[in-house]
Amino acid sequence: MIQLPYKHLGGYRVVAANQQELQSVILQRMALRKVTALVYANANMVVQCAPWHERFDDPRVIVANDGVAMDLAARWLCGGRFPSNLNGTDFTPYMLEHCGRPMRLFLYGARPASIEGAARALQAMGHEVVGQLDGYTVLPEGELIARLRAAEPDIVLVALGNPRQERWIIDHLDELPPAVYTAVGAYFDFLSGLAPRAPRLVRMLRLEWAFRLSLEPRRLLRRYTVGGYEFFRQCWRERHSSARNARATA
Repeated sequence: MIQLPYKHLGGYRVVAANQQELQSVILQRMALRKVTALVYANANMVVQCAPWHERFDDPRVIVANDGVAMDLAARWLCGGRFPSNLNGTDFTPYMLEHCGRPMRLFLYGARPASIEGAARALQAMGHEVVGQLDGYTVLPEGELIARLRAAEPDIVLVALGNPRQERWIIDHLDELPPAVYTAVGAYFDFLSGLAPRAPRLVRMLRLEWAFRLSLEPRRLLRRYTVGGYEFFRQCWRERHSSARNARATA
């Protein structure tokens, strides 16, 4: 099994890989029919999931980096940035394009119009959508898992928003049938054309967060200010706690 290098940040083991390296691991686990959770640690997820971050250490979980804050923290505390910015809205299309064959996809989350548009777009790319459920439909406990088992997808795209989507995947790891379960954030909204993505130049300059803030200031201002401060404080605290433990056991 391919092993990826990683960095410790904020209590998480975050893989330090580029797109090709991460894709190789995904394909290997897919070929072995392993349950695989692919989630992306951004500043908000690191803070919101802090009370139970140990559950992300499960060998079935791959934690990738997402966002400029993760890079800044890596430079500050780990001596260097991540090789690539691996976020759900960029790596997901890369993964689907480089799988080598059409994928059986199950879509979960987002608004009904968004998931319908995303399903049409993914089918136009040549993939097979074997099931879908929007994020507003409430099912009896266990029915979604039953649907997943019956559909036998290769990849399940989960778009419930950060960090709800990550928590859903982690909470259900022991029940999920073999597939790759990946958190995709606003991917369905972008794919369906119901939400604008930052222009390519803005993304290249690592300023997508500013573009999003300009669109949703009331929702995101606190996340990017108070939440950003708490993220760096948590990373600093975890780093120094690890250093003290290492000295104590030396």
